[in-house]
Amino acid sequence: MAEVAPAAPAAPAAAKATKKKSAKPAKKSGPGAAELILKAVAASQEKKGISYAALKKTLGSQGFDVEHKSALIKRAVKKLVAKGDLVQVKGNGASGSFKPFNKYSQQQSFC
Repeated sequence: MAEVAPAAPAAPAAAKATKKKSAKPAKKSGPGAAELILKAVAASQEKKGISYAALKKTLGSQGFDVEHKSALIKRAVKKLVAKGDLVQVKGNGASGSFKPFNKYSQQQSFC
């Protein structure tokens, strides 16, 4: 009548204690949206700048997921305009046409 209880319940408790937390996914390497936008605008040969729609087409052809990240593109364009890296030629907000900022074009004399 003296039965000994098996030691099996102690093993699952030890397994729970050694359970590791899931690791966070690593950040993607590569250029960000703002850097891709600056490259696309600089590569444009249009005299009046590149439109927002054409910018999205260019980013899409480079493999950027434009359909799911349109808010990211819009936010990056607004931030680049506010920082002074892009000049907005037409429109307001994120719509319109954009040119890269050229410090030499601002210093031209009209003599």
